[in-house]
Amino acid sequence: MSNELIINSTQDGCRIALLKERSLVEFHHEVDANKFTVGDIYLGSVRKVVPGLNAAFIDVGYEKDAFLHYLDLGPQIKTLNKFTKNTFNNKYNTHLLGKIKNEPDINKLGKINQVLNKNQAVLVQIVKEPISTKGPRLSCELSIAGRYLILVPFSSVVNISKKITNKNERKRLMRLISSIKPEGFGIIIRTVAEGKEVAELDRDLRNLVNVWAEGVKKLKKAKPRDKIIGEMSRASSLLRDMLNESFDSIVTDDQEIYEEVKTYIKTIAPAKEKIVKHYNGKTKLFENFGIEKQLKSLFGQSVSIPGGGYLIIEHTEALHVIDVNSGNKSNSEKDQETTALNVNLQAVSEIARQLRLRDMGGIIVIDFIDMRKQENKKAVFDKMKEEMKVDRAKNTVLPLTKFGLMQITRQRVRPELNIITKEICPTCGGTGKVAPTLLVSDQIEKNLEYILVKQNEPQLTIALHPFLHAYFTRGIISRRVKWFFKYKRWVRLEVDSSLGLVDYHFHNKAGEQIELS
Repeated sequence: MSNELIINSTQDGCRIALLKERSLVEFHHEVDANKFTVGDIYLGSVRKVVPGLNAAFIDVGYEKDAFLHYLDLGPQIKTLNKFTKNTFNNKYNTHLLGKIKNEPDINKLGKINQVLNKNQAVLVQIVKEPISTKGPRLSCELSIAGRYLILVPFSSVVNISKKITNKNERKRLMRLISSIKPEGFGIIIRTVAEGKEVAELDRDLRNLVNVWAEGVKKLKKAKPRDKIIGEMSRASSLLRDMLNESFDSIVTDDQEIYEEVKTYIKTIAPAKEKIVKHYNGKTKLFENFGIEKQLKSLFGQSVSIPGGGYLIIEHTEALHVIDVNSGNKSNSEKDQETTALNVNLQAVSEIARQLRLRDMGGIIVIDFIDMRKQENKKAVFDKMKEEMKVDRAKNTVLPLTKFGLMQITRQRVRPELNIITKEICPTCGGTGKVAPTLLVSDQIEKNLEYILVKQNEPQLTIALHPFLHAYFTRGIISRRVKWFFKYKRWVRLEVDSSLGLVDYHFHNKAGEQIELS
């Protein structure tokens, strides 16, 4: 199975699409303005301690205070606080933790006001990004993720991913990591470490220790709200977590991202360096790979299932609801039970894909088509568990109830991704009332004449909807050919499915948008 990662640079960040067999399975929109990413470590300041919630509100620079519960402090919070305070006072001149005397673990049933005080500086890590009206969720159990290992300061435990099931391999990894890990640090061995040589694991561990060392340097001069250790970009973190032998292409249209990704690939998997490509084709990157069309069809309220059925997806503050419908599939099978089973099984694959694609978290309730036979219900349940195995977010799948409902809980660490697929008419603004005529072609040609004749623009590109593109290019003597005879300049037309039906943009030779008065 082929995997392709497509990275499109935008004005406010980048869009990242993961394709399996050319089919979109994950989509991320990384916005530069969003500086609170899961994994970032900040120096926070305690704004308020709330004994009733057994939690504290921490100022990390977000408009709303972040939430830190007592159970997320970690057993070694007192050691962490002592380290933070002494690093400020220059009593510690090293990032190594082996010689630091650990404080006693805190009581699991204790109160937060016994540990934290108002205005106290504390090292915290983002575990959930700001969602809806809530600020970030924090933890004081710090961890730094690498390709094969996760470094856990102020711990001494070595844990191995449960997905590594081979007993001999688990023993080998435990022996190797225990022999090379620095004192005062715990290690979590990731699934991808299975079968790796000690040199690769040691290199990854040294990189993580270096990241911690750089963070400690920043901490010495830091002020509250400062970021101490930043998580890598979303593109690099996806590669860190997912890169394997099935990856055969990583394509980006941005030179800076290309260099960053290529450097990172060279570090973690030198043999894969050649799969990174810089795209400079005439068609837009997402248009070229058919991603724009997939986004329009996959993020609507109604989503089609192969074979004729469809899903209705509704989102509320409390949970997500998915309704499975048979559509025109109902007449293609010999009886109702067989029809229901087949549609439900096809729906399972699409639902698992939609959960990853939209990054839906929390409680998901699925209303499958009613089935009478218990073995059919079990078949749907088993397939859902199988499909959810590839999901990197923690999840729990419960069997169907007697009403045909399935409940899934899925870890939510980022806001759910939602893309508006219904286009609002730019002329009427969604009111349903327009001027007597929609002479958009005349508007384009008037602007074209002004730009080419009055502004004497040497080279021009017009980005427009596929329907308008077809209108200007159809026929041997198309309207675009007539422009060439009239202005003695060839005007390039670029299809952009993300634009509205009567929307268009003019771009100059440098690719900058020309503002029209």
